[in-house]
Amino acid sequence: MKGPRSLVILAVTILYTFAFLSHVCSPSVVNAQKGHGSRHGLSVKEYEDFHDVLHPLLHDALPNKKFKEIRAKSGLLIRLGRAIVRLGVPRGTIKKNQTEFRKELLKFGRSLARYNADARSGTDAQLETSFSAVHDSFEKLAAMLART
Repeated sequence: MKGPRSLVILAVTILYTFAFLSHVCSPSVVNAQKGHGSRHGLSVKEYEDFHDVLHPLLHDALPNKKFKEIRAKSGLLIRLGRAIVRLGVPRGTIKKNQTEFRKELLKFGRSLARYNADARSGTDAQLETSFSAVHDSFEKLAAMLART
């Protein structure tokens, strides 16, 4: 009886393995494992790139008070943030949001400048405040983007 029983166990194992791999390799699961949605669900490359750097700083460095890391990544984050400001209001932004988007872009630019200064010579408390302001402003901008 070992033969047929072994075949049944093998068949069941193959089916479960296939079902598991189908789930794990599905696009939604693969994308979710990368971060948020299709990468981050943002429809504009500059915002995706910025979020790639911002996310680990916000969710690991900041809560663990790793201010040295937040300072070390400031140059890259500032450069990516300035690309967002230069981009202006992205295509596809809902017309009724465009005025608010422009205002928030100005605020975001000012937040980046403050963060840049604090990363160079501010206290840890100042850095925490300015970094958080950059994040908050970015989130407002990202919320107004068309979603992918």
